Parts: sequence; structure tokens; C-alpha cells
Amino acid sequence: MKKEIIKTDKAPAAIGTYSQAIKVKADVLTFISGQIPINPANGELIGEDFIEQARQAFINLRAIIEESGERMSNCVKINAYLTNLENFAEFNTEMAHYFSEPFPARAAVGVNSLPKNSLVEIEAILAS
Repeated sequence: MKKEIIKTDKAPAAIGTYSQAIKVKADVLTFISGQIPINPANGELIGEDFIEQARQAFINLRAIIEESGERMSNCVKINAYLTNLENFAEFNTEMAHYFSEPFPARAAVGVNSLPKNSLVEIEAILAS
């Protein structure tokens, strides 16, 4: 897979752990459904702390990516849904533990509610 990082000064610079855009020439795309912070061992939501929930959502995302035979570095797009956009900076900090530069393109959207009253949900698109 060839990943080309798209960066222009004619649009706002990335303000966190993401790239403005990534152009890929790939034979295969993998779409990972939104992951919320559920403990896979018992099916229960992890705690009420945002960082703890974001961490578990990324752990769940990574587990699916690895099961698909892919790597986190093949992620080209992340969509993050936060019930409180005041957690945006904490989300960036946690995301940096799972991705390195060049970061995937990303959207972070404030939403009213998520399944099981989760504070965060993360979905991904991978190219290989």
C-alpha cells in the first residue's frame, strides 16, 4: 500500500493527532465498526472516566484490526464520537499512544449520546 500524506497551508493545520488527509492506492479497504469501551470478557462498559473509556475503545479497535491481519499503521481514517467535546485534548493524548506520525485523517464529532451511555466511540478505515 502506498500512503501519500496530503498537507497544505491553504487549509488549517492539524490541531492534534491526525493528518489533514491521506491518499492511498490500495487493493483492499477494511472498515472497522464503531467501538465503545466494552470489556470483551464480560460485555460491560468500562468505568465512567473518559480516559479509561477512550483507552478501552482503542484497545477494542486494535484487537479487531489485528484480527483482520492488519496493523494500526494501515489506518487511514478515524471517526471519533465524543459526548463532551471538552474531552478533545484528552482524546488526542490517548490517541497518540496508538498511532504515530503520519497520523490518520480524523473527524471528532460531539454527539448527544452513545450506546450503553459510553463517553466515546471510535471507528476506522484501513487500507492495505
